[in-house]
Amino acid sequence: MSVAPRISGPLLLACLAALAGPCPARAADSADAAANADDAQKAKDAPIVVTARRLDEARSAVQKSLGADSYGITNAAIQALPGGDNQQFNQIMLQLPGVVQDGFGQFHVRDDHANLQYRINGTILPEGLAVFGQTLSPRLIDHFDLLTGALPAQYGLRTAGVIDIHTKNGFANGGQVSLYGGSHDTVEPSIEYGGTTGQTNYFVSADYRHDALGIENVNASRNAVHDATDQFQGFAFLDRILSNTDRISFVGGYSNQWFQIPNPVGLVATSPVPVNGQTSFASDALNERQVERTGFGQLAFLHDNGPLTLQIGAFARWSALIYRPDTAGELLFNGLAQQADKTDLALGLQGDASWRVGGGHTVRFGGFVQHDHTTSSTLTTVFPVNDAGLADAPPITIGEAGTRQAVMLSAYVQDEWQLSGKVTVNYGARFDYYDAYARENQLSPRVNLVWQPDAPTTLHIGYARYFSPPPFELVAGASVAQFVGTSGAALSLIDDVPRAERQHYFDIGWQRKLAPGFTVGMDGYYRLSRHMVDEGQFGAPIILTPFNYAFGRVRGVNIYANYQRGPWLAYANFAVAEAQGRAIESSQFSFSATDLATIASHYIHVDHDQTTTGSAGISYAVKDGALSGLKLGSSMIYGSGLRATLTAPDGTSVPNGAHLPAYAQVNFAASYKWDKPGVELRFDVTNLFDARYQIRDGTGVGVGAPQWGPRRGVFFGISKDL
Repeated sequence: MSVAPRISGPLLLACLAALAGPCPARAADSADAAANADDAQKAKDAPIVVTARRLDEARSAVQKSLGADSYGITNAAIQALPGGDNQQFNQIMLQLPGVVQDGFGQFHVRDDHANLQYRINGTILPEGLAVFGQTLSPRLIDHFDLLTGALPAQYGLRTAGVIDIHTKNGFANGGQVSLYGGSHDTVEPSIEYGGTTGQTNYFVSADYRHDALGIENVNASRNAVHDATDQFQGFAFLDRILSNTDRISFVGGYSNQWFQIPNPVGLVATSPVPVNGQTSFASDALNERQVERTGFGQLAFLHDNGPLTLQIGAFARWSALIYRPDTAGELLFNGLAQQADKTDLALGLQGDASWRVGGGHTVRFGGFVQHDHTTSSTLTTVFPVNDAGLADAPPITIGEAGTRQAVMLSAYVQDEWQLSGKVTVNYGARFDYYDAYARENQLSPRVNLVWQPDAPTTLHIGYARYFSPPPFELVAGASVAQFVGTSGAALSLIDDVPRAERQHYFDIGWQRKLAPGFTVGMDGYYRLSRHMVDEGQFGAPIILTPFNYAFGRVRGVNIYANYQRGPWLAYANFAVAEAQGRAIESSQFSFSATDLATIASHYIHVDHDQTTTGSAGISYAVKDGALSGLKLGSSMIYGSGLRATLTAPDGTSVPNGAHLPAYAQVNFAASYKWDKPGVELRFDVTNLFDARYQIRDGTGVGVGAPQWGPRRGVFFGISKDL
């Protein structure tokens, strides 16, 4: 397990390879025949392997992150964490500096709401409609980096963090089958296999997961009510070396994830108007469900010849969200029950190039275009109302359907100029154009300076102008006016369209290697925003709605340390942050008049603001002796608590004026692998000390329901090499 902080370049990406141990020996009918075959295959494959590695390095040179804050995790680090690659991707992200845990499986980087971009082997993965589900499985990852701070000009649109995933490749015709499970009725079988034939590499993986804690529990109890999930994920990677200078590759995946919406317990709703003959309903009996499906594919061509390296990619992502309400129950509890079906299809092209022009200059340039097409269909059941309250009439159903389209265009150019052996400046600009519910554009300058006064020390300072459109696929298309005179009427009819956020971002950082294997660092940042984008969950279905604060300000500091030497690995991260917004200027119908008036004249903390956040871990791998193959590890996360509504003694309230109690969750992992049969056993405990903590209490701006952290879980796994 490792969190490897980096300022620029692949400083610590491979530092944990030793934890994985030697490749397991493979059985054969004849040892001599196997050795001869292996030697022949190595001689045959060596040029291919060398070419593939060189092309990987060339691709990395195109996607340079000079001056950005970069934190990396390897596959070996993932395996050392509790759950290994059986865990959800968001749980891995929580081990990185400045990453805040939220409900619905979400996480936030540097106190920004979402605003994350995923890249797979350098190609952008468009956003989708998933809320609870994790589209990407850790099984496909060789290593990944979280890039944040003042990003170079080639990174845009989603700017809180870029999650740059590098898939597994260079396979030796083998794989693994595993079975994992334990607490919360968890059962997770999986299989993965990769190989090489001729000049082609391939890798495939598939897993299925069932458990009874698909979404965070809305009650403080150990076991959730009506919270089962069934999830399938599949992934495929294929690349072919065309020549010493050219390669073509394909990445594709599909996920189908079904969730029950957990029920609060012990509540009863009553109504003078019956629904299907019922005038009361117990919350324990609610039956709400949500399905999230995603399919994506990326095709990329890489050319590297002399001073020019070029990668051109095409991508597509289809996603769907289906929400099915408990009509009677939701009507009696909320006065509204909405069935929703949404789809989004995103298609795009991306090109990135690096040109080493000489004289200490490397010029990078590229462009991006994406087209989105969404469809939305809703059936909303509500009560008619009059001046006296609910009308003495049966519920009515209001239907609405529509389609929308969006286009995003971007272009950038930047120059990495090495002024001396110790000083490098990276400067450039990008232009972004967004045409959806509104037409907007911006020219954004970027500049970073990196100074290495001596071999162990690196300092950097940077500025970035950012342009981040609201997530198009989440913007509500329904008209609020049609619900006037019903129990589903909005708090107001003001519904200005969400706008793109525009930021001034300042970042400064320092990193030093204090001793062999021991690195420490610190990053500070300050951000000023106009039209700051946030998201909230304002009712069922569980679809987040974007809105804008007219003004925003965010500041923070990340401190980190990492140690890796011999069998030991340890890391620790601590972050302090504050994010505030003022004046709601879009999607106002979701807010009460009181909240709108308060926020119009006062900065408030945003709902996902957490003052202090931390993570840490330690692991030990036995390399020699009778216990060789044994790994022991522990990890933890800490949070000072997300925001909640503050209620004053006089009955007035301050939106997001309070925060929930601090918490810490400690996890434990142990595994043992027998190399000869290629069998590994693992034992994991999450929330070792059974801490009882609340992530959300159901109050605050855009917070829909309470959410509690998971109680202690015990899990076992077995895997066999193929």
